[in-house]
Amino acid sequence: MVMNRRKFLSYMGCGCGSILLHSCTSAPITDRKQLKIVSEAKLNAQAAKIYEKIKEKEKMSDDIKTLNEIKEIGKKMEDSISEYFNRAGLEDPTVNFDWEYILIDKKKVRNAWCMPGGKIAVYTGILEATKNTDGLAAVMGHEIAHAVAKHSVERASRATLVNTGTQLLDIFSGGKLSEVNRTTGINTVGLITQLGLLNPFNRKQESEADYLGMIFSSLSGYDIRETVKIWERMQKLNKGKEPPEFMSTHPSSSNRIKDLNEKMNDVIINYPPIDIS
Repeated sequence: MVMNRRKFLSYMGCGCGSILLHSCTSAPITDRKQLKIVSEAKLNAQAAKIYEKIKEKEKMSDDIKTLNEIKEIGKKMEDSISEYFNRAGLEDPTVNFDWEYILIDKKKVRNAWCMPGGKIAVYTGILEATKNTDGLAAVMGHEIAHAVAKHSVERASRATLVNTGTQLLDIFSGGKLSEVNRTTGINTVGLITQLGLLNPFNRKQESEADYLGMIFSSLSGYDIRETVKIWERMQKLNKGKEPPEFMSTHPSSSNRIKDLNEKMNDVIINYPPIDIS
């Protein structure tokens, strides 16, 4: 029996709907619905291997004072995050984390990141923007928030779903999309997907990490007002070279500052420092 295209798509829709229904969870605190069809344990294991390779390849900073400050901030956040979820009677999303911190000696790189499972790196270049302990805590809180909210698991799941959908789209276009890609040398579907689907999704994650990062900094006893000051400094350091927001995976600095200011009082009132003594 030959199944027509419309009927086949309807069956596919039912199948995907079933998968999504059983694979949706919620982000901590914000309760934003998330798709998770990729194993977190496997992603954490892969991240740990990559982290080891980065430690071998990159030049580590000999600034022991700053590294110790990073570790101290990290430890406070580890304890505060776990304590917050325990007191709230919620599952601690960091329970399987194997926290680790490094300081990479690259003065031209203004960056920091946290891999799945709590593997953190700070580049010396970003210290120009952080300026102080509260600023450094703000950056680390944001990066840790990505890991706590399982954004890497979500993005890997999203990519898996998009790749499957792209293949189906090419099949139903009679291979015309592949033909356009070969002729022009441009990944048309990939570009459209990135601009129209993945980038806004990533900006949503960035905004969520901004909010959660402020919460984690506040719970750990740091001055979250420094968060806005960092982005004001970053804006000056970038000298207006940011790409248009629709082309970027991150919100623009001006939108970021506005959003942080709007949420700051709520965080200060509802997420005061936790006493762990």
